[in-house]
Amino acid sequence: MPEASVIGAGLAGSEAAWQLAQQGITVHLYEMKPEKKSPAHVRDDFGELVCSNSLRSDRLTNGVGLLKEEMRRLDSLILRAADHSRVPAGGALAVDRDAFSGYITKALLSHPCIHVQHGEVTEVPEGPVIIATGPLTSEALSQRIAALPGLTTLNFYDAAAPIVTRESLDMEKIFRQSRYDRGDDYLNCPMDEDTYHAFVAALLSAQTAPVHGFEEKKVFEGCMPVESMARRGEMVLAFGPLKPVGLVDPRTGKQPYAVVQLRQDNEEGTLYNLVGFQTRLLFPEQKRVFGMIPGLENASYARYGVMHRNTFLQAPGFLNAHFEVINRPLTYFAGQITGVEGYVESAASGLLCGLSLGSQLRGEGSVEFPSLTAIGALGKHVSTPNRDYQPMNCTFGLIDSLPVDAQHRKIRKKTERYEKIAARALQWIDDFASTQLYRQGENA
Repeated sequence: MPEASVIGAGLAGSEAAWQLAQQGITVHLYEMKPEKKSPAHVRDDFGELVCSNSLRSDRLTNGVGLLKEEMRRLDSLILRAADHSRVPAGGALAVDRDAFSGYITKALLSHPCIHVQHGEVTEVPEGPVIIATGPLTSEALSQRIAALPGLTTLNFYDAAAPIVTRESLDMEKIFRQSRYDRGDDYLNCPMDEDTYHAFVAALLSAQTAPVHGFEEKKVFEGCMPVESMARRGEMVLAFGPLKPVGLVDPRTGKQPYAVVQLRQDNEEGTLYNLVGFQTRLLFPEQKRVFGMIPGLENASYARYGVMHRNTFLQAPGFLNAHFEVINRPLTYFAGQITGVEGYVESAASGLLCGLSLGSQLRGEGSVEFPSLTAIGALGKHVSTPNRDYQPMNCTFGLIDSLPVDAQHRKIRKKTERYEKIAARALQWIDDFASTQLYRQGENA
């Protein structure tokens, strides 16, 4: 029976191990927790969510929504876990962290083809391997990876938002509503004009925690600290995470000047995170400044916001479109270390690595996903030369556009265009899943 190693049991590594095992490949899954943890990790389980509990939009007219549906149709463990542990979040897929990680851990530990070994890996193993050690790869292994021929490693910074307890909120000042009447899954803290400007002023003057080598220009836009956004202009937050569009305060019947949204963080609804409030403020400063938000004056923090340095590879020229090292066959990288950004994108890269390596070990060659699919578009992103290669979320901008019709006309309505792109992608996925190349489930 063929064997392979997977290093790291985060989202990408867990998905890769699952995809390999479902093909009958014996998997040696290495995870350094609980013996050793990075500064951002708390849990001992696999698939820990270190930042938000949201896997973002679940709509097919959104790039990451299409990516999730492609993965569902390919028996993704991460999507199984997410659907199992879903909590209310409007049009987004958000999960209970404990239930999510617990589901993944149980599935991997109980799989007959997966053998788990705990402890830090400090060398790049010989033989078939998927390295999915994430953006917080240990220093020892990072040095070994950096020494691989033709590779340059880069750094950027990531941040997590605070989490508050539901019972500590002043619900007299907060209203429940999702944007544009899409349910009532979010708690909203409305700000009038004076409160907003006072909050921004306090945010700009607050003390921040030092992060070694921190540079504003190396902060990934999707995880920009709230105080960094405020430095860009007085109204940046009001047009960003605090935008009030699509919300009406039922007590005034009007749209607030600005709104801080809270999203449910666990199944019981006892914890909520501050949406878009990644930060590196000192903990006492977070309590003081965020206490200016209406309804959060006496909030109790289950977790304060934190910031950490991340590492990713200069993947173009080093990895091919299925995340295999060009000059070292049967060696793959998966997850955020490759330069895909986001939970779902990381898991998708692990899925592709697992499918491709498994197919190679079964003697059927690597798996090639076209860039008309969201999964294939991510592979194209990491393998296409780019002078300013940076972490990237999945968007329709990465996916192949539709061809023009016989009259050289394009579909101008964006929603209709995205629906057709999604339908085309899912048809390819369904066709692929029905072929002999795709043999998952045979060894479930």
